[in-house]
Amino acid sequence: MNPFGSQFKLGILGGGQLGRMMIQAAVDLNTHICVMDGDADAPCRHLAHEFVHGSLSDFEAVYRFGKTVDVLTIEIEHVNVDALDQLQAEGVKVYPQPGVIRVIQDKREQKQFYQKHGIPTADFILTDNANAVAAHVGFFPAFQKLGKHGYDGRGVQRMVTAADLPKAFAEPSLLEKAVDFEKEIAVIVARTVGGDMSTFPVVELVFHPVHNLVEYLFAPANIPVAIEQEARRVACLVAEKLGIVGLLAVEMFLTKDGQVLVNESAPRPHNSGHHTIRANHTSQFEQHLRAILGLPLGSTDTLSLAAMVNLLGEPGHSGEAYYEGMNQVLQTPGVYPHLYGKRFTKPFRKMGHVTILDNDFDSLRRKVTMVQQTLKVTSR
Repeated sequence: MNPFGSQFKLGILGGGQLGRMMIQAAVDLNTHICVMDGDADAPCRHLAHEFVHGSLSDFEAVYRFGKTVDVLTIEIEHVNVDALDQLQAEGVKVYPQPGVIRVIQDKREQKQFYQKHGIPTADFILTDNANAVAAHVGFFPAFQKLGKHGYDGRGVQRMVTAADLPKAFAEPSLLEKAVDFEKEIAVIVARTVGGDMSTFPVVELVFHPVHNLVEYLFAPANIPVAIEQEARRVACLVAEKLGIVGLLAVEMFLTKDGQVLVNESAPRPHNSGHHTIRANHTSQFEQHLRAILGLPLGSTDTLSLAAMVNLLGEPGHSGEAYYEGMNQVLQTPGVYPHLYGKRFTKPFRKMGHVTILDNDFDSLRRKVTMVQQTLKVTSR
């Protein structure tokens, strides 16, 4: 396989911001990129060498697309895995592998996988309908998570008392015991076909209190060395047990008594690694390409303290996007906006991110506040 040759084609299922940033990394490697997405105006539409408009859940569309490429990867896990199975059986290299995606697609399967392989995670109960949720009020406070089709905070809700039962999901879900945590952290690990692994430094995540989206993060996390080593060990354990080829983002809780518990995993580049484009020797996107293309993994060492602020659509604004405060942000040293090419905004839609570099943590924190207060995604 020669990923630098003119005949080689890498396929990406999904044409959103993750695919867009993957293309930006692939340009440096002279890799020919083909993208398929259900949105004819997806952010990758005008950047990919080839773009196919097609449903990611449709067997025939995914199969036909996969037959045109040498290696097939994803930027979103909500894809037709049966088609990926067939492609893999016919010799197409599919990374991450279909079996890995199946486990991750269903949060119920994911939690049972952790339990089966001795991976530390919060206690949970599987529920098939709203009546089953009502039968476990004694397990509250807990988070109810849809087994399938949850994304970017959707399909997750906090259940505290019986008064919350009317909003219970009727679909197959799980109840995850609410964890009394000190911090939420994440580790991104890359694994090659040969089993070589490399982790990025642990990051500390701060979530929106209502919409379950990352508002901002700090990298590396301000945690003891022993905790950092444990978080990296657990992330590698998840990657090893899955046998994944490519990138895996592992979100975790750091409990107040010092335990590291796996929350969820994503088999692709992830929001918790966007800062690596500026802050690390190798970005998460380049590292993913290296892993799936059979190239040596790159150095994940940091170049600077960093933060990443998500740019979310402002409440009450839907329509063509307008970025208020961009000039002031661009005038600030060490502040780098990264827009996703989405024409239309809506409340809390991910429209971009801002990476912030600074060698002083207090200054870094002040810049995070400035960006949050200054740069707004509105509509006209």
